[in-house]
Amino acid sequence: MATSVLSMSMSLDGFIAAPEDDVERLHRWLVAGGEGIGSFRPADPSAEVFDELMATGAVVVGRRTFDLAGRWDGDHHGVPIFVPTRQAPRDDGYPLVTYVTDGIESTMARARDAAGDKSILVHGAETAQSCLRAGVLDELEIHLVPVLLGEGRRLFDHLGARHVELELTRIIDAPGVTHLRYRVSV
Repeated sequence: MATSVLSMSMSLDGFIAAPEDDVERLHRWLVAGGEGIGSFRPADPSAEVFDELMATGAVVVGRRTFDLAGRWDGDHHGVPIFVPTRQAPRDDGYPLVTYVTDGIESTMARARDAAGDKSILVHGAETAQSCLRAGVLDELEIHLVPVLLGEGRRLFDHLGARHVELELTRIIDAPGVTHLRYRVSV
């Protein structure tokens, strides 16, 4: 069965975006020492993490994040994209994109079917929190960037009072980022 993995770059003080949704500083690791802007593949130890992310079989992304990312022009590394949303737009011309209006559990079930035995890449703060509350997120890959942003959008602002136990399964230290992988404990 497909494993769902949240992948988020985050500042040391817990922000995934600076004010006005600026993510430039947090995403520098994607091109550090690599093939340049536009290719988004680092050449340092971050390449292992990047390659894993690009080997996933489906993407689940929140509507806000999807829109802020320019909808990736309807293609996130050639796999189906599932967007939980309250209201699906009219046909947007993107055959790989499915808008799901009946909840995060249904969204994740569709992504699991599409991914087969590959992992599911999860993006977006609200989506991550919804997945954790519903018990459908298996792992977190936090790309911890050594900067204090002070304000912006936090990853876990509205998670609720329920404790979520995590088990650290991997640490990869790379220039400008430390990749921390956690398994969500049940």
